[in-house]
Amino acid sequence: MFVQGKGEGGETYDIYVKKKIEVPKGPVYKEKEITRFFTLNDLDIYQARQQGLLSAMIFGFAAEEREIPNEVRKAVDEFVLKLINDGKGELVPGVLFIDDVHMLDIETWAYLSRAMESELSPILILATNRGITKIRGTDVESPHGVPLDMLDRLIIIRTKPYTADEVREIIKIRAREEKVSLANDALEELTKVGTEESLRYAIQLLAPAQLRAQEVGHKEITKEDVEYVKKLFLSVRESVQYVKEYENYFLR
Repeated sequence: MFVQGKGEGGETYDIYVKKKIEVPKGPVYKEKEITRFFTLNDLDIYQARQQGLLSAMIFGFAAEEREIPNEVRKAVDEFVLKLINDGKGELVPGVLFIDDVHMLDIETWAYLSRAMESELSPILILATNRGITKIRGTDVESPHGVPLDMLDRLIIIRTKPYTADEVREIIKIRAREEKVSLANDALEELTKVGTEESLRYAIQLLAPAQLRAQEVGHKEITKEDVEYVKKLFLSVRESVQYVKEYENYFLR
């Protein structure tokens, strides 16, 4: 089948086609998929506003602020689970990081234990530097001050002391972030302090060592500056030894 075509300049030519179809007419319809992100707190506030259970402070004028009731949170949880089961929503869990968890008491542990059983619970990351110690609020001793039933639910990350090379690299990064210039001998001295005493003590010496270097006119921190501030500020081990040595001179 041949049809006659016409070019832009008015010339005509034959076009071979297998099948001639009509050009579609009418409006063009488009399908859009809208994705919105909400936190559980956003939904709690919205639901509380609908029920009139939030304080007037949320609406912009002074009033007493109250906690969102458990009934509202339960209704929101059911709504979110229904969206997920219907395939209309996806749950992206958050992350809750708690440092120094040995400071938590037994009531807080009971709350966290119950919250972890929820399908909407966040990823929980705990950190502590304690060994065998008492759980706050009890006379029970436990590893890291964490109840044993909670420890059984956790994945414990294996840790090990820093090597000298790792301590050196951490001090270099910290000095660069604080815009502190270190001589090589000062870096080696701080590395020695970090391995023999503690990394935190070595990093804390950076600020006073920089002040000392500026006072004497050094362009960068030298080993002499580090040794000078070491005499002024004790490490934890030296402080404990000092207290034991002069224990009788302190008030009880």
